[in-house]
Amino acid sequence: MSLKKRGKTWHTDFMVDGQRFRQTLRTKDWRKAEAEEKRLIRDAEQGRLAPAVQEFAKLAFHEASNRYLDGRKLELAEASLKKERQLLVNARRFFGRQCLHKLTAENLLAYREWRVKSRVGPAMINMETGVIRRILKKAKRWHLVGADIKPLREPRSIGRALSHSEKIKLLATAKKRPEWQNARLAATLAFNTTMRGCEIKSLRWRDADLLADIITVRKSKSDAGQRTIPINDIAFSALRELRERAQLLGSVEPEHFIFPACEHGRIDPTQPMKSWRSAWRRLTKAAGISGFRFHDVRHHAITELAESQASDQTIMSIAGHVSQRMLSHYSHVRMEAKRQALDALARVGDRRGYGTNNDTKQHSALRVAAEVIERNGRHEETRTPDLYRVKSLVIGNSTTYRLSGTARVSDKW
Repeated sequence: MSLKKRGKTWHTDFMVDGQRFRQTLRTKDWRKAEAEEKRLIRDAEQGRLAPAVQEFAKLAFHEASNRYLDGRKLELAEASLKKERQLLVNARRFFGRQCLHKLTAENLLAYREWRVKSRVGPAMINMETGVIRRILKKAKRWHLVGADIKPLREPRSIGRALSHSEKIKLLATAKKRPEWQNARLAATLAFNTTMRGCEIKSLRWRDADLLADIITVRKSKSDAGQRTIPINDIAFSALRELRERAQLLGSVEPEHFIFPACEHGRIDPTQPMKSWRSAWRRLTKAAGISGFRFHDVRHHAITELAESQASDQTIMSIAGHVSQRMLSHYSHVRMEAKRQALDALARVGDRRGYGTNNDTKQHSALRVAAEVIERNGRHEETRTPDLYRVKSLVIGNSTTYRLSGTARVSDKW
């Protein structure tokens, strides 16, 4: 190994396994240069300082990000690759032509502060920093700055569940305007299947078996999200309305999307709808629940499953991937449902009092309450309606009747 001084800056020139490494140490202090050279030699011996890595580290951030995305094409799904590309938009704008090997912890902290001033949430900033981290790891530079970059604290809220009255008002309001039809029908499916918005948009008619009463989710955010979900009466009614609309549009082929794309008034059933964000925002504002996200509909549906005393395995089977933190939350929901059910029993006992007659002869109201608890885990008066209780509110005049668990399907289907 050899240290050389060019001008006032120290440089290193050494060999490891027949491979020559030369680079600047960016310091005027001989002791710091010596320590840095030893670190570089150690990295080279561990294979972390390959010449190709050195070349990648010399690239400008914009070019390095392009090469990074090209290398990820075989590793990521199309949707994930698109997301990483979007997460790099602002980083490219900020770092511009700055070379990777010149990026410091101060540069990355300045980027985060810039994003905070733009009123970007901590979760988004952490995701953007994650992509930058992966690029710097590819250049073997992250270990130099990573110790100073700690993830921002993210909100612990995992979703919002509506009250019974809020849910009724949302669904009733959604029927008032034709432009809210997609948002209404998508929300109805989410309320009754726990599907995510991206899963609903990806549904094709081949995925909805209206005779077997099941929906198959073939495309989700993860492999755990691919699942088969039974169709209840309310979801069946929503699918029937969507089917009737599709017949009018001539888009009922198995490969056609249930929610087709619509650009400039032209409907293309071979492409999925991109978003109902604007309609959803106006709908929730009109319903008096501004800020209620479409993804919160899924959280509400899972909450109702938990209140019905469904097991963790049942919830995961219906909802797909559910994090351990969410399962812990829903376990708390189940305990609260049990507590309210027992409180209801106590109120019945207080009204009747206790004596020989009450001790030996069970009151009919108490017997009914016990049956309700055994079946649903919560008294009907205090229990949030489950996925099967608001049929008349959603379906309105187009009620679908079932005989022995089989839907009566119109002949035109």
